[in-house]
Amino acid sequence: MEPLKNMFQEETMRKFAYTLHSYDEDFQVERFLKLVFDEEWETLELKARCRKISISLGKCLPSNYQMAIDILEKAVSGYSFAIFFPDFVEVFGLDDWDISIKVLERNTQYWSSEFAVRAFILKDEKRMMKQMLVWTTHESEHVRRLASEGCRPMLPWGQSIPQFKKDPSPILPISEALKKDDALYVRKSVANNLNDISKTHPQLVIDLMKTWIGKDERTDWIIKHGCRSLLKKGNLEIMQLFGYQAFDQVHIKEFHLEKDTIAIGEELVFMFDIVSDQDIKIRIEYGIDYIKANGKTNQKIFKLSEVSLKAGKQLSYVRKQSFKDTSVRKHYTGKHTLTLIINGTACQSLAFDVIKT
Repeated sequence: MEPLKNMFQEETMRKFAYTLHSYDEDFQVERFLKLVFDEEWETLELKARCRKISISLGKCLPSNYQMAIDILEKAVSGYSFAIFFPDFVEVFGLDDWDISIKVLERNTQYWSSEFAVRAFILKDEKRMMKQMLVWTTHESEHVRRLASEGCRPMLPWGQSIPQFKKDPSPILPISEALKKDDALYVRKSVANNLNDISKTHPQLVIDLMKTWIGKDERTDWIIKHGCRSLLKKGNLEIMQLFGYQAFDQVHIKEFHLEKDTIAIGEELVFMFDIVSDQDIKIRIEYGIDYIKANGKTNQKIFKLSEVSLKAGKQLSYVRKQSFKDTSVRKHYTGKHTLTLIINGTACQSLAFDVIKT
């Protein structure tokens, strides 16, 4: 798959620059392109390239922010790669609040403003969070999602908001307002926000979920998705909240590996049977202790199944786990461990070796 950063080709950026020139005859096309595609361009990743374009636009557009925004907003229409537009607002619009907020609201459905609004939160948290609460009632699901996504404490690739890691309570009115949103797009953001919070303030999320559960199916979906990290950690309160009981009557049989040595690039294949002496709801996961580059291990947990198991009924599972290197995971040689996890509790483990061919 082509990296997203490669969407900014010189040919397409030149076309965009001439579009800018059509709205501003003083816009210098060649100067802009020279500023963007300088000697460091090839070393930059996606966000850094967006920032590079923003800074270059700031040097070529009128110094008057309103004039620059008017030109840029007209020009970006129809350009799907103009994800740098919110970044331009973040860089140059922090001191022109009223203009910037309206621009971000209008355009977030085309180029998500979730990264840009974080700078406004850091500049004036109370004012921005008040605005985001207003956005929770917006007719556009994109704007409602922005209200939640923009204030996530641990938004991937986003600027950190340290105060929300320390005290996430200002986020909760946003979550409350959106907990029954009709749009799955919005509910996913609310769930991801809660999942972020659960990593630093688990009890806050647990207590809130206890007041939410069982009242609306849309909210229940958020609860389940938002508590996924707590479920993976086997938090007993969350397990009980979802009806997962102690499993002393559950038995694992014939847990084994197809082979106990695999090469990087191959698949780990394992299988097992499970049976219960009583009717019980179970969540089946497995964890792999991966060897890291420094020789230490880090466990990654994978969900396998959720099932209501009838007494005496046996279920059989066969699972394959790829050990092919990807952009997000590199595998290293050494002894790894596979662990079956039932209702949050580690049950049985098997060791296997990973080698190079």
